[in-house]
Amino acid sequence: MWVQQQVIGVSQSKQNTDSAPGLRSKAVSEMATVVYPVSSFRLSNNMTQRQTPPVAPPISLSFRRRRLTVRAAETDANEGKAPAPATAPLAAGSSFNQILGIKGAKRETDIWKIRVQLTKPVTWPPLVWGVVCGAAASGNFHWTVDDVAKSFVCMMMSGPCLTGYTQTLNDWYDREIDAINEPYRPIPSGAISENEVITQIWVLLLGGLGLARILDVWAGHDVPIIFYLALGGSLVSYIYSAPPLKLKQNGWSGNFALGASYISLPWWAGQALFGTLTPEIIVLTLLYSIAGLGIGIVNDFKSVEGDRALGLQSIPVAFGAETAKWICIGAIDITQISVASYLLGAGKPYYALALLGLILPQVFFQFKYFLKDPVKYDVMYQASAQPFMVLGLLVTALATSH
Repeated sequence: MWVQQQVIGVSQSKQNTDSAPGLRSKAVSEMATVVYPVSSFRLSNNMTQRQTPPVAPPISLSFRRRRLTVRAAETDANEGKAPAPATAPLAAGSSFNQILGIKGAKRETDIWKIRVQLTKPVTWPPLVWGVVCGAAASGNFHWTVDDVAKSFVCMMMSGPCLTGYTQTLNDWYDREIDAINEPYRPIPSGAISENEVITQIWVLLLGGLGLARILDVWAGHDVPIIFYLALGGSLVSYIYSAPPLKLKQNGWSGNFALGASYISLPWWAGQALFGTLTPEIIVLTLLYSIAGLGIGIVNDFKSVEGDRALGLQSIPVAFGAETAKWICIGAIDITQISVASYLLGAGKPYYALALLGLILPQVFFQFKYFLKDPVKYDVMYQASAQPFMVLGLLVTALATSH
């Protein structure tokens, strides 16, 4: 009844201003867009100029979940039509981007596609690659059906399950920031309900821990080391995103935790599955996690506005964009140069030279893309430079296995 009264009010406003076209345009445009956060239907009021006496415009109602939008699509003076945000995905957005969970995604209503989007499959490959590096570093991986099957299950644990858990959990606790930076994402836009998100978090977490326990039994471990690694990584993911600790509030601790989760943990899991973790490997991979800290800073630039509004001390917020850019590439490049120096000192000069050769194109793309505009070229930079870094991880793993 309240909505009907408002509709009648729009019609009356138009009839009362027939003698004054300017006032009529203003009255209608003031009703152009009204958003209510609880309900969800859209009122579209299309009007065009006619020579015949004015009549009440046609009304169409469409019901959607969790948001009420009342909109007059057009006015006589072509006013009141606010353009969509430039960064918001349109109906014609990319389905490929949607399924990967990256910018430019198409708006989707299929709940299973939305669930996959929340897990951000684009972030799985580094974890999968970490398992490969760990298996290679163990020196005990063989191309048998049994070893390939073990490694595949370990990749499923590290990628879709535990990384999917981490990404969904992070989006859940980032919903207020995303409402500022990316309001069209699934959670702040209401495309998926709160209960559905929480269920997904638990299913992915328990699935990952279950696979970890299966791998320990499969590998014949007396101590369930892979389960402990999975449990520890899940805890790091939680305190990274959730209060009261929320490590991501501080750029240093948050990004180092992120780097360790993406580089060290899957490497340790892969190596423990086929061999034995050694202090040398633990130190070396934690050192590599500093490079992961730099990669985390790359992602912080796109969230500066929301981070500053909510008091998060990311590196770009704390130091400013220009200084943060150099901190970022310094963490990435100096770490890899340090690892190359370690390999050279360990009597492995060819591996050291190979690693240095993989650093050079990264530096090139840093100057070509990242230092020019870390927000505009973030995807281009990461797509161009990071393949060389992950190849460097494999070179290091092979060096330690011999």
